[in-house]
Amino acid sequence: MPSPSGPAPSGPTPACPDGDRGADTDECARGGRPARYRAVFAVREFRYVFAAHLLSSLGVVVCELALSVLVFRLTASPLLGALTLALGLLPYAVGGTLLSALADRCPARRVLVGCDLLCALAAAAMVAPGTPVRALLALRCVLAAVAPVLAGTRAATLGEILGAGERFALGRSVIRLVNQGAQLAGFGAGGLLLAAAPARAVLALTAGSFLASALLLRLGTRARPARGGAPGAAGRGALLGASLGGVRRLLADRRVRALLLLTWLPPAFVVVPEALLVPYAGLLGVGPAGAGLLLCAMPLGAVVAESLVGSLLGPRARARLTFPMGLFAVLPSLGFAARPSFGWAVLLLVLTGTGISYNFGVDRWFTAAVPEELLGQAMTVLQAGRMTVMGLAMGLAGAAAEWAPLRVVMPSAGVVGVVAVAAVIREVRRTARGPGRARVRARRGRTGPRGGRTGPRARKLRHG
Repeated sequence: MPSPSGPAPSGPTPACPDGDRGADTDECARGGRPARYRAVFAVREFRYVFAAHLLSSLGVVVCELALSVLVFRLTASPLLGALTLALGLLPYAVGGTLLSALADRCPARRVLVGCDLLCALAAAAMVAPGTPVRALLALRCVLAAVAPVLAGTRAATLGEILGAGERFALGRSVIRLVNQGAQLAGFGAGGLLLAAAPARAVLALTAGSFLASALLLRLGTRARPARGGAPGAAGRGALLGASLGGVRRLLADRRVRALLLLTWLPPAFVVVPEALLVPYAGLLGVGPAGAGLLLCAMPLGAVVAESLVGSLLGPRARARLTFPMGLFAVLPSLGFAARPSFGWAVLLLVLTGTGISYNFGVDRWFTAAVPEELLGQAMTVLQAGRMTVMGLAMGLAGAAAEWAPLRVVMPSAGVVGVVAVAAVIREVRRTARGPGRARVRARRGRTGPRGGRTGPRARKLRHG
């Protein structure tokens, strides 16, 4: 992964004085002090990416809410209103599989700006009077199919803006904080806007947020060449073939598969109790306001934990938290077997949200494990898979709740989750020092991912 200032110098890099091979070289230069959020925001280009992502994330959340309200008002169908929200997750698999090669075959800025413009056009089309419900749902699918390409390209671009290692992990952390904060602020702001203006007018505002995001990315980020070569390069094949071929190549690597599963499984089990919070609120008799507070508890815990871990802990401590927090994330749902009261349920959900801090380690290991030329596609597949399994888990949770009481379904996710996540953690540990892997990493470290110079990313291949 190239650094923002260009290719890294060839030759070996001196190790940190304390012998921590996972520490960043820039940390060594500062006497071993770990990078903090301030170092990330000191990069001008990242500030533009942050602002653009904040606008587009708020636009997505408000758009989901406004479109769901619009569809329900047009059809009076709770099923179609709920389907509008579900369509925000399920098409991720299509975009993440069939379009993932875009993240590496095209220049990153072009992909990011193009995705935002496409989202703006889709939102603007929803505003048109007389748009049929089927068209509204199809446009929602367009937004969801574009989302993993946008997320994967942005994640790979962070490596070029911030460099490899700890600053990249902190940049990814900021993006996650924006995602969680957008849920908290977006639904609140969307509710206020819908109380004051028609749903179509709110959708028009979301179109404007996507346009503003595209403008920030166009003006505030550098034009960089595509990582995987020009789109029309000989031998690259069609987009569909390149996307499927890249996915097969990623899944063929045991280490990459293990890290993908570690990224996907904890959220899949975490969303089971979250998907059932509205009926659980009804069971407690706390009404819509109580349900809203329950839904806010998990993002609140995620924001607090992510901020504290990123601000107070160094890279070693963050890495050590990966496995314990990944396993801990699925444990609080066991408490729902006792049918906790409202206050205890909020506490359990806040604790569940703190498990998000396990992503610090996974992000670094994953970017070290994938080939440089597939980094954008790998991040796209990672995001698409996570959202898809979460959507499937929500659907399965709802189906299970039709046949079994909530006090059985909600903690069952914790029981199965502990077993599944523990098994994946064991596989990740095994692949960290699998047969022949050290030789492959050493060879990459000498030649670099493209047969060129040794850079920060090549050196990090030894640290997964």
